[in-house]
Amino acid sequence: MAESTETIFEQFPGGVFPAACSSRMLLDHVMSKWGVLVLVSLTDGPQRWSELRRRAQGISEKMLAQTLRTLEGDGLVHREQQPVMPPRVDYSLTPLGEELAEVMVPLLRWVGRHADEIIGS
Repeated sequence: MAESTETIFEQFPGGVFPAACSSRMLLDHVMSKWGVLVLVSLTDGPQRWSELRRRAQGISEKMLAQTLRTLEGDGLVHREQQPVMPPRVDYSLTPLGEELAEVMVPLLRWVGRHADEIIGS
């Protein structure tokens, strides 16, 4: 992927920051605390609800359901109900979700390396 030499402001002359801009809505979805954790958790492959809940410690059932619904609606997460008893649902990244996760993982690595020095112990 070739990097553009344009600034973000040159790439989006109409602006990416106005309140009604679709990029702001998508940023809200994918950069929320739970959105980030769910997306990055799914980089290990398909997972069940309980696995995602364990990985995103502290997330309520309501927030996990809401986050998964939102990311599925955005086309970033795929939900597949398995035809078994008891019912089983697997969640995975779509190709678009995988592309997004590729750029998010380095950000989270940076956060992991610097969190203690910035926030303190």
